[in-house]
Amino acid sequence: MHNADDKLKVGAAVTERPDKPEEACGVFAVLAKDQPVANLTYFGLYALQHRGQESAGIAVFDAEGEAAPKVRLHKDMGLVSQVFNQDVLERLPGQLAIGHNRYSTTGSSKACNAQPVLLNTRLGPLAFAHNGNLVNAGELRTALASDLPEAEFTSTTDSELIAFAIQQAVNGGMDWDGAIRSAASRCRGAFSLVIGTPVGLFALRDGHGIRPLVFGHMGELEEARWVVSSETCGLDIIGSSFDGDIEPGEIVHFRLGDPEPQRSRWVEEPAKLCVFEMIYFARPDSRFFGESLYSYRVRIGEVLARETPVEADIVIGVPDSGIPAAIGYSQYSGIPFGDGLIKNRYVGRTFIQPTQAMREA
Repeated sequence: MHNADDKLKVGAAVTERPDKPEEACGVFAVLAKDQPVANLTYFGLYALQHRGQESAGIAVFDAEGEAAPKVRLHKDMGLVSQVFNQDVLERLPGQLAIGHNRYSTTGSSKACNAQPVLLNTRLGPLAFAHNGNLVNAGELRTALASDLPEAEFTSTTDSELIAFAIQQAVNGGMDWDGAIRSAASRCRGAFSLVIGTPVGLFALRDGHGIRPLVFGHMGELEEARWVVSSETCGLDIIGSSFDGDIEPGEIVHFRLGDPEPQRSRWVEEPAKLCVFEMIYFARPDSRFFGESLYSYRVRIGEVLARETPVEADIVIGVPDSGIPAAIGYSQYSGIPFGDGLIKNRYVGRTFIQPTQAMREA
């Protein structure tokens, strides 16, 4: 999938724009014994397709607790349904899967930037998926250059920088938990992470919790089939419970056979969820702060009608994100709601196309 031209030495000059906001990506992970984890992750990514339409990938560990489990990785450009089919999924057996949908910016929509990132360490393989955007990517790249002069990047993303920082910490003598904490402490910005290791699944959120991350379980807790998703709609599609959020500044370690994940804080900062998740990015049937985003967006329309009343014949929502707010405006104002704009259901979300020209087209 990658060619030699895509590889960059750590610290080498980057000839194209660095990958800036990788803002709305979807991440998903399943840890479950005797379950088709790749298929479950496929459905989770399908539910999160609205968060990224450019590439998709799944990495699967065939066993937990071994020094060197086999990890199979499949990723490519395109929608989830274009990247995966049943034949591909059947070639991804295992019990821990890490999945990713990608949304990028100009100059970065290329196969080498697809995730998950897969690296080897002294403790075994590392599979890594990231939703967010680091604001100190340049500083981190420079720091890694002095410590890893022979390392090569295969992408232009800030996500791979975090993975290399974890690899460096593990190879320097730390265990997985300590290495992930150490790498996270070197990062500034937004990062919600799912990380597959030989000792289980880790999930982590930056101190402000800028991007969402939730978890739940399938079946009985004693079976410990854990699921982590960017949004609750990813849990719903595979019949998982919603147990709660990965809290801002929290790291959670999930293990097979452990009915209680190990939860702890790696940093204490004030929570600052991106407001765009509430009004646009996230799916309306996802739940934030104990409430569906549909009802939240309806209330936005009600507040708008109260604060900015107008005389009008009809209220029209721009599909699809503006419809709940238009309904709320209509209900509060008494002005009838109606369809005035019809969306082509075969066209994806135009806002997250990588270039302005594509969005306008």
